[in-house]
Amino acid sequence: MRIIVGITGASGVVLGYRLLLTLKNLGDIETHLVISEAAEENFKLETNIGLEEVISSANFYYQNNDMAALISSGSFLTEGMVIVPCSMKTLSAVSTGYTNTLIARAADVCLKENRRVVLVPREMPLGKIHLKNLLSASDLGCIVIPPMLTFYSSQQNIDDQINHINGKILMQFGLDCPQFVSWQGGKNKEVV
Repeated sequence: MRIIVGITGASGVVLGYRLLLTLKNLGDIETHLVISEAAEENFKLETNIGLEEVISSANFYYQNNDMAALISSGSFLTEGMVIVPCSMKTLSAVSTGYTNTLIARAADVCLKENRRVVLVPREMPLGKIHLKNLLSASDLGCIVIPPMLTFYSSQQNIDDQINHINGKILMQFGLDCPQFVSWQGGKNKEVV
């Protein structure tokens, strides 16, 4: 299985890094990584994770301006793409087909080839333009998974929250995240 991971300049770049680590630990999944220039800066601002550490967690890495990369062509078969976090700039490019970067081009290729595109938008509050672009992206076939807090499975810390988000993302590809805690139901009892 091949999955493209785009990490863009929205806050929360650690989400993309942790997704890469989860995919690596699952094994037998080939990851193709693109990091935007703004995301590179956010890694410095938001984390203690070096760029080389992020890049080494993927099988393949491409510069965001490499429009001749394998993932820029529909003839290169993948299961699809995750953009995590997805900036509003990248959301706008995906929802309008403005393929001026490799991340936007790879998403466009996945959409035209009817492959999964999962967007994890990171912005708050969402303005009307953001909401319009999210609706447009959804209408085009993108799956939108905002990284919202969850409380039903007793997540205790940020790591639990990230595992929950990763689990939701991986479900879209039929994959299980070992750290994901699914809803177990309320006070329902098993009928014997």
